[in-house]
Amino acid sequence: MTLREARIGQDCRVNAIDLKHDTSRRLEMLGLTKGTIIRLLNAKKGGAVIIRVRGTRFALGREIAEGIEVTVRG
Repeated sequence: MTLREARIGQDCRVNAIDLKHDTSRRLEMLGLTKGTIIRLLNAKKGGAVIIRVRGTRFALGREIAEGIEVTVRG
């Protein structure tokens, strides 16, 4: 599933990032890499999401959120 499809409050593990190279590289520099555990804090109707990555909050647009494949941690 994509990050956009996750539910608020869920912890997810990043499986893959399928975005433009520049965007992927920037997310990598911010600590969002394959295998990272993230928590979905909020999701807006327009598609933007707010996540917590390693203690830091990030807002991601719809296109970026849809390019991040995750699995829900139990």
